[in-house]
Amino acid sequence: MSKYIDATEDKGKVFYQQFHDKGKVVMLNLLRFRSVADYTNASNLQPANEISGKEAYDRYLESTLPHLSKAGSKVLFYGSCNKFLIGPTTDHWDAMLLVEHQSVQKFIEFSRNENYLKGAGHRTAALEDSRLLPITEKLIAG
Repeated sequence: MSKYIDATEDKGKVFYQQFHDKGKVVMLNLLRFRSVADYTNASNLQPANEISGKEAYDRYLESTLPHLSKAGSKVLFYGSCNKFLIGPTTDHWDAMLLVEHQSVQKFIEFSRNENYLKGAGHRTAALEDSRLLPITEKLIAG
């Protein structure tokens, strides 16, 4: 089974082309944590003692939230989850995060922010697998 942690350049281009003129975009994050965080690619962030992937993700959120706020973005929802009520019985996620960004451009600016990137290694260390789905609002006639 393939693991997905970071977007590819090609997927980033398609994302921009599809959503750059849509206004606000909400990012649905499905998260599966490692049992033990792996700081192989972020040794400068590695804590003195071993921590769980969930604990590493909490550190990521702590370092990220101020940068989200400065970018005009906000967390709409963060919560625990596990097995699907409707969906494959073998697939599970530990947590789900919804983040609203004012625009695709603001999201890109946030994701390239030097200060944000200093703590982003916690995310990589935390995650065994993830999904990131951009969502735009559709109005329902009522």
